[in-house]
Amino acid sequence: MAILLPPSKWPLRHPSRRRRVTPVVAAASGVRKEDIVIVGAGISGLATAVALQRVGIESVVVEQAASLRSGGTSLTFFKNGWKVFDAIGVADELRPQFLEIEEMVVKAEGGRELRSFRFKDEDQSQEVRAVERGTLLAALANRLPPAAISFSSKLKSIETGHNDDTLLTFDDDSVISAKVVIACDGIRSPVAKWMGFPDPRYVGYCAFRGLGVYPDGQPFKPRVTYVYGRGIRAGYVPVSSTKVYWFVCFNSPSPGPKITDPSILRQETENLLRDWPSELLSIVKSTPDDTIIRTPLVDRWLWPGITPPASSGKVVLVGDAWHPMTPNLGQGACCALEDAVVLANKLGEAMKLGTMTVEEAFRSYGAERWPRIFPLTLRANLVGAVLQLDNPAVCSLRDNLILPKLVRLGPMLEHTNFDFEPLQL
Repeated sequence: MAILLPPSKWPLRHPSRRRRVTPVVAAASGVRKEDIVIVGAGISGLATAVALQRVGIESVVVEQAASLRSGGTSLTFFKNGWKVFDAIGVADELRPQFLEIEEMVVKAEGGRELRSFRFKDEDQSQEVRAVERGTLLAALANRLPPAAISFSSKLKSIETGHNDDTLLTFDDDSVISAKVVIACDGIRSPVAKWMGFPDPRYVGYCAFRGLGVYPDGQPFKPRVTYVYGRGIRAGYVPVSSTKVYWFVCFNSPSPGPKITDPSILRQETENLLRDWPSELLSIVKSTPDDTIIRTPLVDRWLWPGITPPASSGKVVLVGDAWHPMTPNLGQGACCALEDAVVLANKLGEAMKLGTMTVEEAFRSYGAERWPRIFPLTLRANLVGAVLQLDNPAVCSLRDNLILPKLVRLGPMLEHTNFDFEPLQL
């Protein structure tokens, strides 16, 4: 995915002012011309490309990396995510590879079980599976034509070109003139920066993540387990018969320095879990170095009338580029998938049926998605803030009253209900 460029590198200011302060740039003769360019070959970018293809619209995807991301950990998808996977034609390939999670268990840091729920008891239609990121990206990419993705294409600048096309200049000085740009370039999106969006906000805690590997078979039941402490929480969920995803969230007054040394990441994680249930430490110890990561968690609140809209002209944001959210509801990737199918249907109406312009389609997409995205972002933030509390009295109330007696899973998962129009040619 594209990375955030220093502000001094950006040739344009906020889109609402760009025509007044920046002359239109005429496309040079060597410029490559494309109808639709998707920036970023992550989950949102590839899902959008596949969804567009399902409605008969071709696109090209530009990705700064030299290849698809093959490593990393996993992502948990609930029924709204699987509904999109079904719609774009990858669900049948993914389901046999990943375990369906049957229940959720919550424990105190000493190992005492506080509450357990079975997902099907609360909602017969619920479907929960953790999916390896690399496998998902490959499944999506395989649905696209061989030349649909241009790798080693790091975005350097973006300008308004002739006839309202958008000029994308890359690090190798190649230029694409695009009629439509769909930015799926992640939480540090250069395109969002160009459109006037503020940087995502650090929420006060970080996460270690990893993927434990058990060549002879992992020993855990198909359930997600959460362990809550004071200012720290952890969890793990079986991904497949041989892999288990885990995380540890811990309070930190600042994001801290970027750490890439896996031995340091592993040691810091083990120090946090020293007096916690032994299965957590065993999973961490079974984790290959290349899957352990440390991430400061961030989000962006899309305040109406303050935050820019999702689109500017024929440029639009999708997924984390528009609405980064904390992972506390397991909805960041699910919402990106929802974005993809809604946007594909809107563009299909504009470009195939002619019932609206592209600009109107993008505004309609933003208007439809905002009432869902904004409350989810706030709710995820609130849940995380509560779970990261370190006050002993509050944590005791949580462990002895709120979780054992008051919490119900059904209302907690109502946000996984999502419907959309079928993708049709």
